[in-house]
Amino acid sequence: MMRLDRLPNQRDDERVVLFLRRHWFALLSILTAFTLLTGVPLILGWYFWDTVDAWLQQEILGPLIVTIGSIYFLSVWLFAFLEFTDYYLDTWIITNERIINIEQQGLFNRTASELDLASVQDTTAEIRGIWQTLFTYGNVFVQTGGEKARFHFKNIDNPEHVKELINALVEEDKRRLSLLGAGGKGKMKTIIK
Repeated sequence: MMRLDRLPNQRDDERVVLFLRRHWFALLSILTAFTLLTGVPLILGWYFWDTVDAWLQQEILGPLIVTIGSIYFLSVWLFAFLEFTDYYLDTWIITNERIINIEQQGLFNRTASELDLASVQDTTAEIRGIWQTLFTYGNVFVQTGGEKARFHFKNIDNPEHVKELINALVEEDKRRLSLLGAGGKGKMKTIIK
């Protein structure tokens, strides 16, 4: 659970209802790609060791193979690190008043967006494919009337539950705002008298 004193632009009486990250299966796909991209060349090198060893003994070809191999494996590590960073730092915070979307794009770009629950027009949960169905994860789209057409919660756990929770919070927030509006008008009338 996220501490409220770290919540961006915290409002009075605002509380965190849900703090979301991507489903662990998204991390598993990064790990699988990393394992294949590093494991297959290593297994092939071990299987054809006699040929590789002969190439490494050559004056020009040996250092060239080592350089290309080093660049390849460092690139795979960099790819895995970038994907893990994107996985870990993409977060969605749902409070009783708004939705905050913090999305990491590369190492040095981060976008934080927020929308008031009262401006939500539609929410959609999407589960596609056998893996998402088996592990109950998918996407949630939140439609607003503003400039940013949709908020996209990517690969989150139990998207149907999140959609229902957002819908309930939207209704609760609209009721709260209508009561505040009615209460504010009553105060105006009292002041005017």
